[in-house]
Amino acid sequence: MTDQSASASNSSPAAAKGATASSLIKLDGVTKVYYTDELETHALDGIQLDILEGEYVAIAGPSGGGKTTLLSILGLLDSPTQGVYMLGGQPVESLSRSQRADVRNQRIGFIFQAFNLIGDLTVYENVELPLTYRGTPAAERRSRVNAALERVGMSHRTNHYPAQLSGGQQQRVAVARAVGGDPLILLADEPTGNLDSANGEAIMELLGELHSNGATICMVTHDPRFARHADRSVHLFDGRIVEEERGERADADKQGLRESGFVS
Repeated sequence: MTDQSASASNSSPAAAKGATASSLIKLDGVTKVYYTDELETHALDGIQLDILEGEYVAIAGPSGGGKTTLLSILGLLDSPTQGVYMLGGQPVESLSRSQRADVRNQRIGFIFQAFNLIGDLTVYENVELPLTYRGTPAAERRSRVNAALERVGMSHRTNHYPAQLSGGQQQRVAVARAVGGDPLILLADEPTGNLDSANGEAIMELLGELHSNGATICMVTHDPRFARHADRSVHLFDGRIVEEERGERADADKQGLRESGFVS
């Protein structure tokens, strides 16, 4: 873990309150190389990264810097060429394809830039689908779906189809689908990328509310305004972490804790 990472992690709300925050995600020397017949492309180069339980981390940087590759590895959609990835204290490299699918379904919530809702399913059915694949009993599915839609302010749209919703509403449904299974971590890939500024800010406020209620979030964004919503921003350039900095949320949280007497 880099010095910057250690400093930023120690200033997270959980750490500032003296809580015993453990590493939910730990990457040690993670490298990703893509090979073709004529070219060898290093998408990630020796990534060292810890994400604590309850932390909100933004992955920022220019296009082509490795952000999406890193998120794909965190979400078990891709595997490192070298290095170790620990999720919840367990190494993931040895998992079979079916085991990786189980982990994705049960422990990771995905929020995509393009929403990825299924057009011929209603809002309710879109949120319910991952729980159905998980084998969750019907009564529990109903309770979880209703709670998730209530959480994002979309209970009044349960019988609508994606095409009947605005972009901001579709993203809210996508967030509900991601949180319905109570995952260990939410991975958000440019969640505001297809939204106008007003809807983008609304989604960022929603993610902030989820984080305040205990969610661990890792978000890829190219927009520095949205990166500042996180506890910590990790900046990637050419596949390497070149800078880490504390976000406005962490500064505000620490100021509030100082005023409450938790920290000096």
